[in-house]
Amino acid sequence: MEKIVITHIGIDEVVTVNKTVTEFDPYTKEYFDNRLKGKDSLIIGAHINDHVVGYLVGYNRFNDGSFYCWMVGVNPDFRGKGVLKTLMDYQEKWARKREYSKIKIKTRNHLREMLTYLVRYGFYFTEVVEYPNIEDNRILLEKKLGAVHLIQKQ
Repeated sequence: MEKIVITHIGIDEVVTVNKTVTEFDPYTKEYFDNRLKGKDSLIIGAHINDHVVGYLVGYNRFNDGSFYCWMVGVNPDFRGKGVLKTLMDYQEKWARKREYSKIKIKTRNHLREMLTYLVRYGFYFTEVVEYPNIEDNRILLEKKLGAVHLIQKQ
């Protein structure tokens, strides 16, 4: 398996990778900047062989102790290699260190791979926002973050 390295990246790199994610519209740098302006945010990229192949953008949207995972995208050529899990694991550790109590995320009903991942890794359904086409329904989920415990050898 190829090594995945997570680093903080700029919005320009997010926009570049986002163009490869067929499920998303090709958002502009200004779109991302406006959404994140003045908010506690996390912008990270997943690198394989020095190429950014995935990204995660999240921020403090609700001011309720939760961290909102706004957009996560992985270039289709690099799916199934652990990129999504590596990004989400990094976000979870980062959010815990910053004392967020949970991670919230919204996805669409037709994004079955994402829904499967979220349920498998401890997210629970909290709400469904209905649309005329059931496949477009928005599914809101959250995962509670427990305290970080250090295990000492005896």
